[in-house]
Amino acid sequence: QVQLVESGGGLVQPGGSLRLSCAASGNIFRLSTMKWYRQAPGKQRELVGIITGGGITDYADSMEGRFTISRDNAENTAYLQINSLKPEDTAVYYCNLENLLDGVDAWGQGTQVTVSS
Repeated sequence: QVQLVESGGGLVQPGGSLRLSCAASGNIFRLSTMKWYRQAPGKQRELVGIITGGGITDYADSMEGRFTISRDNAENTAYLQINSLKPEDTAVYYCNLENLLDGVDAWGQGTQVTVSS
C-alpha cells in the first residue's frame, strides 16, 4: 500500500513562491508517474501537471510558466514549485501516484495553499 504525504503549503503573499513536497512510501515510486492536482473552493479538482518516472514533465495549458514539477527518486519525493503566486492559486494541492503496471492509484491528503495579502 503506497502512502503519500504532502507538505509545504501555507499562507503566502501574492508574488511569493512555495515548494510543495509529496513523499511516497514503498518501492514503486521511481517507476510511477506523479501528478499534481489542485482544488479551489467551490471548484472541481484540476490537473496542474505530471512527471513520469524518467522525469518527463507535462503541464496543463493554464499552468504553463509558473509551475514546475520535479522529483527525486532517491528520496521518493516529488515537488511542485509555484512562483509568482496569485490569489486565484488558493486551493488544496494534491499529489497522485499512478503505476498502471502494479495497478496503483494513490492520493495524498492534500496541502492547503492560501495566497493573500
